[in-house]
Amino acid sequence: MNPVRRQRLTLILIAVTLFSVAVILVLFANRHQVNLFFSPTEIVDGAAPIGQPIRAGGMVVPDSVRRDQASLAVSFEVTDFLSDITMTYTGILPDLFREGQGVVAMGSVDANGVFQATEVLARHDENYMPPEVAAALEAAGHALPKRPAEY
Repeated sequence: MNPVRRQRLTLILIAVTLFSVAVILVLFANRHQVNLFFSPTEIVDGAAPIGQPIRAGGMVVPDSVRRDQASLAVSFEVTDFLSDITMTYTGILPDLFREGQGVVAMGSVDANGVFQATEVLARHDENYMPPEVAAALEAAGHALPKRPAEY
């Protein structure tokens, strides 16, 4: 092989190797920051990992919110209209948290199948629904309300 071609090939191989190592290091460093979204049906079916941080969401079931009078603990049901899961959260819920509205929570599923939320996010206006929740509801065959045309 021509020495110039051999030198170019060596430089290309070194560059590809360094790039691959950099990509692997970035993925390894960010592996704990990835939060996958699971619908209540996926959690009930066992698709969600137990004890791993995930996001889950759906619609808060009416008349399901139970507040502990002695602490800030709250328990409520979330549905995608196919399955329901119980979520627990200790803390102050967002002002926009309401029964019958969309919610996304970050946390983990315990061994009993209860979602232990560390953060609860609620919709920000009457026309908004988190994209993950909307996709899960559409997959469940539930008709979503029509949204006004965006400008």
